[in-house]
Amino acid sequence: MEVILYSALWCPDCRTAKRFLEQHKIAYKEIDIELTPGAAQEVINRTGKRAIPQLVIDGEWVQPYRPGEGFLYAEMSERLGINER
Repeated sequence: MEVILYSALWCPDCRTAKRFLEQHKIAYKEIDIELTPGAAQEVINRTGKRAIPQLVIDGEWVQPYRPGEGFLYAEMSERLGINER
C-alpha cells in the first residue's frame, strides 16, 4: 500500500494524521505544501478545495478529517486495514 500525506508544518490536523499513521506503523511519504513547488495547487486540482491534510492511498485522494468532527479515526482505520482492538 502506498500512502502519501499532503500537509504543512503549521497544520494541527496534519500533526494528528501523522501521529495516527506513525502509531499504526503505516509507512507514508509526506509532501509539505509550503515547501514543495506545485503541491498546494495539486491538492486544489485533485480535491477542488484548499484543505489539508489530504491522504492519497494507492492513488485515491481521501480527506482524513471533517470540519467540526475532527480526524476520522474509524473511517481511516477501515480504509487502511487497521484492526482496532
